[in-house]
This record gives sequence, C-alpha cells and structure tokens, in this order.
Amino acid sequence: MKRLIETIRNIWRIEELRSRILITLGFLLVYRLGSFVVLPGVNPQYLSALEEQTSGGVLGLLDMFSGGAFSNASIFGLGIMPYISASIVVQLLGMVIPYFQRLQRDGESGRRKINQITRLLTVGILVIQAPSYLANLNYQLPDEAFVVNGVLFTVSSTIILTAGTIFVMWLGERITDKGIGNGISLIIMIGIIARLPHSLLAEFTDKLSVSNGSGGLVMLLLEFVFLFFVFVGTIALVQATRRIPVQYAKRIEGNKQYGGVRQYIPLKVNAAGVMPIIFAQAIMFLPITVAGFVNSESASGFVSAFADYTGFWYNLVFALLIIVFTYFYTALIINPRQMADDMKRNNGYIPGVKPGKATAEYIDTIMSRITLPGSILLAIVAILPAFARMAGVDQSFAQFYGGTSLLILVGVVLDTLQQIESHLLMRRYDGLMKSGRIMGRSVGTALH
Repeated sequence: MKRLIETIRNIWRIEELRSRILITLGFLLVYRLGSFVVLPGVNPQYLSALEEQTSGGVLGLLDMFSGGAFSNASIFGLGIMPYISASIVVQLLGMVIPYFQRLQRDGESGRRKINQITRLLTVGILVIQAPSYLANLNYQLPDEAFVVNGVLFTVSSTIILTAGTIFVMWLGERITDKGIGNGISLIIMIGIIARLPHSLLAEFTDKLSVSNGSGGLVMLLLEFVFLFFVFVGTIALVQATRRIPVQYAKRIEGNKQYGGVRQYIPLKVNAAGVMPIIFAQAIMFLPITVAGFVNSESASGFVSAFADYTGFWYNLVFALLIIVFTYFYTALIINPRQMADDMKRNNGYIPGVKPGKATAEYIDTIMSRITLPGSILLAIVAILPAFARMAGVDQSFAQFYGGTSLLILVGVVLDTLQQIESHLLMRRYDGLMKSGRIMGRSVGTALH
C-alpha cells in the first residue's frame, strides 16, 4: 500500500504525465455522457424493448462495445466499430493493392493519407449502417416511441449517427495525441467496463436466488475462482515472449573484431496483441448489419447461426478468423528483413546463423512457430464465453470469461500502464512494478 501511494505521488509530480491523464479522463467522460444522449425524436421511456433485444447474443456484444449507447438509442449508438471495420478494409487493401503499399512505405505523409482514406470509408460504412440501425428501432419500438417519424427522421438521424461516430473517432485521436494510451482502444475498454456493474448485479441476482436452483453462493464463488485463473492466463498470454540471443561484436583498428555483448530480441508469442480479436469481432457483426439488425427468430438460417454467439458455427468461424488475423497482423508489425538489416549494420548476429538473408529467414521461422500456438490460445480464450454460458453463467457476465471483453481489458490496461511506467522511468522514478517491467502490446498493434 505504501509503494502504491508513493507511485501515485510520483505520477502526480510529473506535470506532463498528470496533464495527459487528466485530458484522457476528461475525453472519456465526454464520451460516456454522450452515450446517454438519445436521438432527437425518440422518447426514451419506450426503450425497454431495445434493451431486451440487446440483453444477449451478438447484439449484446455490440451494445457492450458501445458502452450501452446502442440500447440507449444514443447519438453514439453505432460506437467506434464502423471505424474499426474501415481500418480492416484499408489494411487488407495494403496487402494487395500497390497504391496502398506505396502509402505504407511513405512514412508520415503516407500515414496521413491512409488515415484520410480510412475516415472517408468510415463515413461510407456509416451511411449504410445508420439506416439499418434506424430500421431496427422502427421494428423494435412502438409507434408511440417516436415523436417524429418518416423520411425527415431517417435523414436527420442518419446524419446525427454518422456525426456521432466521427466525433467518437475524433475523441480517440485526441486521446492518442494529447492523452495517455491508445484512444480508440481506451474508448472500447471504457464501454466494456461500463457494462461490468450491470453484469455483476445480474449474476449475483441469479446465483443468490434460492428458487432458481443455480447453485447459490458456492457456484458463484467457483465462478469467480475460474474467472481469476482465466484473467491470470490472459495476462500470461499477452506478455509471453520467446527470446532470441544476439551477439554484438565491437570493432577496433580496421576490420579486427574482439569480445562482444550478448543481448536478446524478445519476440512476443502474441505479437499482434488484441487487434486480431477486435478485427474478427468486427467481421462477425457483418451478418447482423446486412440483415438490418433483425432478431434471430425471424432471420434466415445463415443470419440466425451467426446471431448466436454460443452456437457452434459462430465460434468456429470466429476462432478461425482470429487465427488468420493473428498471422496477418503479425506480418504487418514484424519485419524480419528489417530486423536482420538493423543487426548487420550494428555488427550484430545470431550465433550459428549467417547475417543478412539467413538471419531474416531464421527470425521468420521462429515467428511462424510461436505465432501458431499463440493464435490458437488467443482463439480458445475468445470462445470461452460460450462455454461459460453453457455452464449456466448469466449472458452478460459470461462475456468477461475470456472473449473480446477480457482480452481488450487486459491488453489496453497493460499498454496504458506501460506508457505510464515509461514516463516514470524517464524521470528516474521507480516503475509501477517492483520486479521486471510491464510488457504491453507492441506500439504497432495500436489502431491509428
């Protein structure tokens, strides 16, 4: 406790860090307040049907990512997921279209152009998703819920929903530039945390009710024990690394070499962080978007199968997408050839491996070997909520037994703490951890 208090004092003493934390909290507060602002023309007293629709299934996940804004018919109802979907498309285009590949190599100017294209694509996606969201409102809510309706309501609400998501995207970018941590990831995380108290209350009510025969207090304690082990295992997965030894030789008098210093390159088992699971989850929302947010009872067989997150096909496709995106995103952020070239320029080499092309191939082989188990473990953690639901855990609380929710929480918290620790160490204060340094996600895994 004494060390914690001293660490908080050290954080407060650093003016820049204090300012960044306060700015971050301020922007997140604006986002949370906006999630309760209902669309003009909708009576909030009639939103119970929408809240019931989002109490479970894929729409429940979508509501969680928006921090409840979806079920509140808020101006932020579509959340940040359209921007993430646009980011997926742009990054996929970067692998197949030379123009985008050239932009990725152009440094800061190329990154600004890619960001501009991503924003424009986000607007295009919103123009499609917003009318679908409004169609779902008309389907779920009674006529009395609408103060105004018709073409005027649809057009104005589409503009408001589009502007709402663009504003949330702007908040995320401002947090990244002026605050602490990655803004987009923090916005997703704060939405998930906002749903945690409601989920805990629902689980307590369910398990402590004597009449439902769900196991009572003993079952509740077992659930928390299991949740603790899942939480610890998720942290271990995020921080697990494979170290490659590198020998750096010192040169004197021409080409003569002597001595040397051995260092290690830490290659993360899950180098892509939480991005594969966010990308995969965004893809899994597409069937619901295409179907106009219809409920599973009236949906076709395809949409119905992908509206049930406890179903076999949903989880199989979800797991496969995570594995694919893990390899894809790892290939984006880890460049073995560049690592090999950097080592060669600094007189470094991997013992037993020739410098240059052979070193790049060696690093690529190591990354392929450690990415496979890492991606499989990530997929297993992602589908754990389905098993928790089958074991009798409440629908909303089951989302915290692994899945997107837990992985985002762990990844974003570790990433933010790592940045705070870096500020402390730069100013010669003790870090957050007494032994060892916090290892968050790689910088490249953050959404830009």
